[in-house]
Amino acid sequence: MLLKILLALVLPGVLVVFFTRVTYNYYVGLLLALALIITSIYKGYAESPLIIIADVISLGAGFLYARNMGKKAKE
Repeated sequence: MLLKILLALVLPGVLVVFFTRVTYNYYVGLLLALALIITSIYKGYAESPLIIIADVISLGAGFLYARNMGKKAKE
């Protein structure tokens, strides 16, 4: 259970940054990562609300990081 929570705190944020780097748009990166998270919740891989909350926090942190990364690249 602890491993799933730690992965939920890290992987969605990394996915947002990865998809942002691939698509050059942080909104698209967020939507693609969100689609993967929703699919995993639907399939039953997130068995507790704590994991879902950790996913949402990580998505938000990844989005903020990707947005700041994009602003720095434009400067």
